[in-house]
Amino acid sequence: MTLSELRFVVAVAKERNFRRAADKCYVSQPALSLAIKKLEEDLGVQIFERSRTDINPTPIGEKIIEQAIKAIEEVNYIREIAQQGNNQLGGVFRLGLIYSVGPYLLPELIPILRQSAPEMPLDIEENLTVQLEAQLKNGVIDAAVVALPFEVAGINTLPLYDEQYLVMVPVSHPWADRASVNADELADENVLLLNSGHCYSHQVLQACPDLSRKGQVLQGNSLETIRNMVASNLGITVLSCSAATDRYLNPLVRVIPFSDPVPVRRVALAWRKSYARELAVECVADAIRAIQSDCLKMID
Repeated sequence: MTLSELRFVVAVAKERNFRRAADKCYVSQPALSLAIKKLEEDLGVQIFERSRTDINPTPIGEKIIEQAIKAIEEVNYIREIAQQGNNQLGGVFRLGLIYSVGPYLLPELIPILRQSAPEMPLDIEENLTVQLEAQLKNGVIDAAVVALPFEVAGINTLPLYDEQYLVMVPVSHPWADRASVNADELADENVLLLNSGHCYSHQVLQACPDLSRKGQVLQGNSLETIRNMVASNLGITVLSCSAATDRYLNPLVRVIPFSDPVPVRRVALAWRKSYARELAVECVADAIRAIQSDCLKMID
């Protein structure tokens, strides 16, 4: 049994496809398939059930995959420990971000990190909170920018900033010239939100509870798609402040603040308690705190 074989097993389990797994591992498909077959023969069990259309782990395969993930993480941890004697700000830092943060935070974050940690490029993963949680646990990413609450065993969280929500409406909407909007007024509107898997939508519905009870909620796949649907006069939406700055607006929409109490989300950095590159985590947190934005209220 080799570490490469374990990595191949984990890749196939994730991709459910030998060709894609081989591409992720930078090997040929025949080489990957042969390595997994050899491992199955060595162990005397079948790890995957194979068909022409699907690949699924067997019950015993599920347990082997779980242990393989842990073994790979431990090997990575050994490398991280070794780096402590070298430069913790050297080498790739794998950063995950939720979809409603990534496109708006990264253009501000990366120039700061290029100055403070020029030898630490970012390998960026945008995903849903539930997927980022799994990737943190499995060592696929080093840290993640998420919205609180995010209570996960074995994971540290550091609050970074608070961000207000705003209402975006078509320019022809009756609210277009208003100074503010009450959260409970949204219940009478067609409100466009991200699909239900996004924590962003959950937080908006928490802030505007009447909306989930009697409002008409339409769903989109990205904030940029929703912004364009608002411009086309399909409905209105609620955006985080960073997604509603002048950089992202067009003449067909208007942005209106909420009346008090203003809905707010708290954004944090999360990482494994066992992660060895503490200085790298601190550097990313400091870089986010250094962002100068009227939208973000940094937390000391």
